[in-house]
Parts: sequence; structure tokens; C-alpha cells
Amino acid sequence: MASSPADIDGEMTPLQKHASFFDRNKDGVIYPWETFRGFRAIGGGVGQSIVAAVFINGLLAPKTRTGKFLSPLLPIYVKNISKGKHGSDSGAYDAQGRFVPEKFEEIFQKHAHTNTNALTSDELKEMLLSNRVPKDYMGWLGASAEWKALFSLCKDDNGLLPKETVRAAYDGSLFFKMEEEISSSKRKA
Repeated sequence: MASSPADIDGEMTPLQKHASFFDRNKDGVIYPWETFRGFRAIGGGVGQSIVAAVFINGLLAPKTRTGKFLSPLLPIYVKNISKGKHGSDSGAYDAQGRFVPEKFEEIFQKHAHTNTNALTSDELKEMLLSNRVPKDYMGWLGASAEWKALFSLCKDDNGLLPKETVRAAYDGSLFFKMEEEISSSKRKA
């Protein structure tokens, strides 16, 4: 039996770390209600969080399942998250879910025209269009949904999506940081 990327060296891949934020009880399985709670924890509205839970679990559960049959509870298995990679993406994760620095840098070299360390909404759209694989409609939808949610939740006051924020999304640290910031601001209020 092949080892999962996390089993090889005992470490999670960056893609597994990225997904594991939504595993709210840390059992290696992400159910729709955990995806919902994760989105709420990073500032998503109720509607956005419901749509995200249905969309993400609906698309990833069949791809990451461990058995022959899909559970009606739509669980996403963190250890198999690399199986959920879709086409028409940036390539900043390889097929095993490892981070590819060259592809990450390419995003900003090719598309960050206004500010070399950030993307505007229009530059983001440009990037999404340039990454489209012909007739890969599900990949287009997945990439668009991921990036637009990231932009919506993480753009700065100038309407820019900073490079370091995108990097933190890829390395798995962004969501934990966002949750802490939101939690901290609620405690102060």
C-alpha cells in the first residue's frame, strides 16, 4: 500500500495543512458542518459559509473518500486531499500537495502589474483566465471559487490581495492566523 505524503516523513504537506484548518475536531475528516464552522471562524458570512460547505464537501468528498462508496455525510479525508486537486489552478501545489515556489512566484511575475507584491481584482481575473485548461469547466469553477473567496476575505483596505497573504494560504498558516485575529478582536470588543 502506498504511503500518503504525510506518512512519508510524519509531516503534513502544505495542502494538507491548508485543508486541516477546517478539520475542527482534528480527526482527519472534514464534514460539511466543520467546513461551515471553519468559514465562520475566518470571517465568512452565514450564506457564504453554507455555500462553501456544500460546494467544497460536495466536490471533494467523492475524490478523497477512503472506501468504494461515498458517505452521504460528504466527509473530506485530509490525508487524501491531494486527490482533490483540480485542473486550471496555479500549479503552486504539485500532484502530491507539496508547495512549488517557482509556480507561486510566477503568479505575481505574470499578473501583478499594479503592485509587484499584490493582486487587484482585475489581475486576479486575468490570472484565472490564463490558467484555464480548455473545457475544464469544473476546474474553472473550483479555481474561481477558491480565489474569489480568498480575495473577498483577505483583500486589504486598498483592494489588494497581498503576496504574503497568498503565500500563507498555500503554506497552511493563513486560516489559523485569521481565526486568531478575529477571535482576538471579539475578545477586545
